[in-house]
Amino acid sequence: MISKGLLQRLYEAASIQRWNDHVRPFEIVELDKQAHKFVIAYVIGKFEEEAGNENFDWLGVIEGGLFEFLHRVILTDIKPPIFHRMMERKGKELNAYVVKQIKDDIADLGRDFEVRFERYLFDDAFLCHEKRILQAAHYLATQWEFRIIYHLNPFIHGIERTRDEIEGRLEECCDLAGVQKLSLETNTYGFINLCGQLRFQRRWSGVPRIPRTSVLGHMLIVAVTAYLCSLEVGACRKRCFGNFFCGLFHDLPEVLTRDIISPVKHSVEGLETIIKEYEQLQVEESLLPLLPRNWQAEMLYFIIDEFSNRIMKDGCIVTGVSDSEMAEYYNSDGYLPIDGGLIRACDELAAFLEAYLSIEYGIRSPHLTDAVENIADKYRDRRIGGIDFGRLFDAFPKR
Repeated sequence: MISKGLLQRLYEAASIQRWNDHVRPFEIVELDKQAHKFVIAYVIGKFEEEAGNENFDWLGVIEGGLFEFLHRVILTDIKPPIFHRMMERKGKELNAYVVKQIKDDIADLGRDFEVRFERYLFDDAFLCHEKRILQAAHYLATQWEFRIIYHLNPFIHGIERTRDEIEGRLEECCDLAGVQKLSLETNTYGFINLCGQLRFQRRWSGVPRIPRTSVLGHMLIVAVTAYLCSLEVGACRKRCFGNFFCGLFHDLPEVLTRDIISPVKHSVEGLETIIKEYEQLQVEESLLPLLPRNWQAEMLYFIIDEFSNRIMKDGCIVTGVSDSEMAEYYNSDGYLPIDGGLIRACDELAAFLEAYLSIEYGIRSPHLTDAVENIADKYRDRRIGGIDFGRLFDAFPKR
């Protein structure tokens, strides 16, 4: 079971400011950086998959990225040159400190998760190829941020050296096919740019709230919780993969339509259907052409009808699969199962936490208090996809 402490840890990243000693045109926070890093890792991973690399492991990329995310949250925003020097000289001690700090938060995920976390930190040979993919994704996401602030900071001492260091780190990964492709900045890099725009879109844009979270950051929270829930119910590998990346991309159409809040969607009968039709049209016209043709079907599978349980059977998408059928009949890689109902619950859990944590920090409004009460009431005593969501919500007492 995902613990209250772990959920709160994830949201700490929304308060960790990046580049906070530089002029910034908008808030650049760690949660958004980690989300963008996962998007880039997906793109690089798809190129590795196409190259037929036998050592490539999608779940290794997902878990390695999550381990690095938690590592960064514990150590906060240390300047890269200092961080690298600290890790070179005291890496084992720092990793031991991270494990000690996070131990209680991940204890309820099972012993195997903790063992894999420690092995990832202490064993250089463990998931070494996936570590290189994540390293490349990390520096590409950093470069994306740096390009935004570079022209605002010509007077900052060392700005050119920072640029050279980022480019130098990327050169170390240039043997990866995905890095080579992205260096050309063709359509696929346009996809990364498009996803990056979701950093600028704020959740609850009309409501004062702390910490402020972007649509992209929200998508990562949903992806992580969906993945951890998948591990808890013993989901097959493809189901874990599908649930994570469906969570990561579930709000991707919002970059084309912007967020339309639920009360508006439901205010007029049939309006939600019209919005969905327009989203699909925009996805097909503006988003899919940015991806290689043979990736497009997978992306559509992630983002169209995102909250429906679905499988692939005889080359066709089958929706409306019940939770019991998913567990009993379709928990197999060959069906490419996705728990849309579970992802919806994780999405609403994330919305609940965004409102709840703001109230905890002392920023409240009727919108936030109503959201906390209504979402918690909706999930009281409910199990979805084999997960006791009632218990998850009960961990956050009413204020």
